[in-house]
Amino acid sequence: MLEALASVLILFGAFFVLVGSLGLARLPDFFTRLHGPTKATTLGLAAVCAAFIAFAAGSGNGLSVRELLILVFLFITAPVSAFVLGRAALRRGTPSMTPPPAPLEDADDDRHR
Repeated sequence: MLEALASVLILFGAFFVLVGSLGLARLPDFFTRLHGPTKATTLGLAAVCAAFIAFAAGSGNGLSVRELLILVFLFITAPVSAFVLGRAALRRGTPSMTPPPAPLEDADDDRHR
């Protein structure tokens, strides 16, 4: 039973890694390309690690702390690295395909009083 669960998790993870990699290669600009590895690939790698944890637990090797630590560090470092890369690209003035946001209204507006 756990082998079937591990197989499904591996296929699920491989699909999301593929989608994230295709997004990295095919999306038009830096900011949209940033979502491929940080969103889909993170989910895919988490599913593959979860499959290994389930398989190792089912085969009698016990709970694998090393893979749990990999999952924790993956979920911590992926959003932080995406934030740092996006912030650096904004400060550098990297062009984007999306239009910039509209400017804010004046502070003298009656709604702010």
